[in-house]
Amino acid sequence: MKVLVDTPIWSYALRSRKKEYQYEVEKFESLIKDQRVLIIGPIRQEILSGYSNLEKFEKLKEYLSFFENSSIQDSDYESAAEMNNQCRKKGIHGSHIDFLICAVANRLDVPIFTTDKDFSRYKKVLPIKLFDPKPTLL
Repeated sequence: MKVLVDTPIWSYALRSRKKEYQYEVEKFESLIKDQRVLIIGPIRQEILSGYSNLEKFEKLKEYLSFFENSSIQDSDYESAAEMNNQCRKKGIHGSHIDFLICAVANRLDVPIFTTDKDFSRYKKVLPIKLFDPKPTLL
């Protein structure tokens, strides 16, 4: 199964050397190896927006070019707006990008790999799946 990988996971893998994110980075690398990673344009934009050094920006842009953008359909924007409205009714606020991620993941029927706690709140209202990198015990 493919997994839509959110910006924080990419950032841990590309920028952070903190041990506290090592587990997520290893799981992300495993997803890459298994060719299970999905990315959408807005996540790519967020990742690239963190680099003001042109040389590093170009290097990262080239690296990211190996990951094809999953398409965003017009209906995804409408679903994202609807999801935003559903959450706001319950007092849950989020960014437009977050709800677009939710809409695309929902349409593709794939989990979202993120450490952003907002998605756990969205999941209480929305029909989204979150990727659990921890192995399940039988």
